[in-house]
Amino acid sequence: MILLVAIVARTSFVVAVGLLSTWLLRNRSAALRHMTLTLTLVGAVSVVPLTAVLPRWNPLPVHVDGWARPDSTRLAAPGAAAPIAPAGQLEPPAGPRSSAAVAIVAAVWASGVAAFGLILLAGMRRVRRIEAVSECVRGADWTLLVDQISHEYRLKRPVRLSFIETPDLLATWGLLRPRVLLPSHARDWSMKRREVVLRHELAHITRGDWVVQLGADVARTLFWFNPLFWALCTELRRQSEQACDDLVLAGGVPAPQYASQLLELARICRSYRSPAVTLMAHPSTLERRFAAMLNPHIDRRPASRRTLAAAAVLLIALCLPVAAFRPGQSAAPLSGAVYDSSGAVLPGVEVTLVDGQKTWQATTDASGRFEFPPLGPGRYQIDASLPGFRRLHHVFELRNPGDWDRAMTLDVGQISEAVNVTASRQPAPDVAVPAPQPVRIGGNIRAPRKLKHVSPTYPPAMRAAGREGVVPLEAIIGTDGTVHSVRVLSASIHPDFAVAAAAAVRQWQFAPTLLNRVPVEVSMTVNIKFSLTD
Repeated sequence: MILLVAIVARTSFVVAVGLLSTWLLRNRSAALRHMTLTLTLVGAVSVVPLTAVLPRWNPLPVHVDGWARPDSTRLAAPGAAAPIAPAGQLEPPAGPRSSAAVAIVAAVWASGVAAFGLILLAGMRRVRRIEAVSECVRGADWTLLVDQISHEYRLKRPVRLSFIETPDLLATWGLLRPRVLLPSHARDWSMKRREVVLRHELAHITRGDWVVQLGADVARTLFWFNPLFWALCTELRRQSEQACDDLVLAGGVPAPQYASQLLELARICRSYRSPAVTLMAHPSTLERRFAAMLNPHIDRRPASRRTLAAAAVLLIALCLPVAAFRPGQSAAPLSGAVYDSSGAVLPGVEVTLVDGQKTWQATTDASGRFEFPPLGPGRYQIDASLPGFRRLHHVFELRNPGDWDRAMTLDVGQISEAVNVTASRQPAPDVAVPAPQPVRIGGNIRAPRKLKHVSPTYPPAMRAAGREGVVPLEAIIGTDGTVHSVRVLSASIHPDFAVAAAAAVRQWQFAPTLLNRVPVEVSMTVNIKFSLTD
């Protein structure tokens, strides 16, 4: 829900700025206003993916006066039981009511997208059906006129003219293969009307108005609930028609003659509506278009490449900060607590904080808490270590107020055994096995004590072959002190050595490992060395 609100707010801001800019440019040319609206559409759509990839930016962070620590968010070391951390999260868990609200909002949005999407697809399908039964215009007078106007407009794409049986449709559509759909009565038009119509329709093709309007209709379908996108689509259509009118007038057609021809065409084609095509004589825009084309003081200049480049730079300067902006918190003390897997606090834990350049050190007090000086938003690395526990290494980011209070859970560390199995190259009594190395476990842990030791037997085949080796093993000591599983950690060990080492370790027995007087499982690494002596 928060993400949806953020996307709507960002896109609405970009569209609002574009519409405001168009109003401020009301005394400039329609081509410039249409270009501004087109870039606004591109910017509004681009804000959505840019939000996901751009880094955080917050020029005015929100400082929380009287900052108080919320409940901690627990971080567990690898292998630890997952703690419960309802607070301090980026977003609290959604309850039944909030989940139902999100589902309702998603259903309403999807229904609107489906409805308006079907309308758009139906319009395109209808135009395709009309064109499928159309008759291609092959007259020399039409062809020569199209070639002449295409040369004036520097239009290199071939344009197809088609006579259709629909008497109220006069429109242009298509991008790579643009088509001009002419009503059946166009066969009887005078040369003046033919020139006016073709100059206007080819102006749409030259400017790429069809693809811009189609993109606006798709964006409006996705944001159907936002009135700003409806206003954007309406303004794009109106400004594109007026910009094409300016091109027709710039081609030498007198304004009164053009206005009279346009009025007559509007009477004939006023009943057709479709979002899939650009209509020449749309009744709702005629009054403003007549006023503009009959005003000799109107700016009719097309937008230059230099103006387009400047507008694109301004668009980037607007969209990047909007997409990267995130509300956040200013500097505040970073604090938290360290626990073991049973939930008890751990005093004396060494905590190290690194931000890439600076390093801070802290030690947990008797209540297991630590605190660092005020830190600003950013990416940090924290390490926590205590003898007898696994070292915790975590990289995190400070964004929201709850991130400044953290909790960490340390898991019980591994114990290790090193056993050296030796044998003489001649038959001799078994060599005594050295005592296991002491295990350093501190805090609230009682170290496991070995109750039964079985020495591995040197494999006779390996001894006869004069081969030696070291077998690394990982074993799990259960809560009852027995060895539950043994796993060989290297694939380059001869199977005879691996079998002999694993068989011996499985017979070992220990006193239970106690964490706060509660038996827990513990991982153990064993290195058994098989060597021969002369």
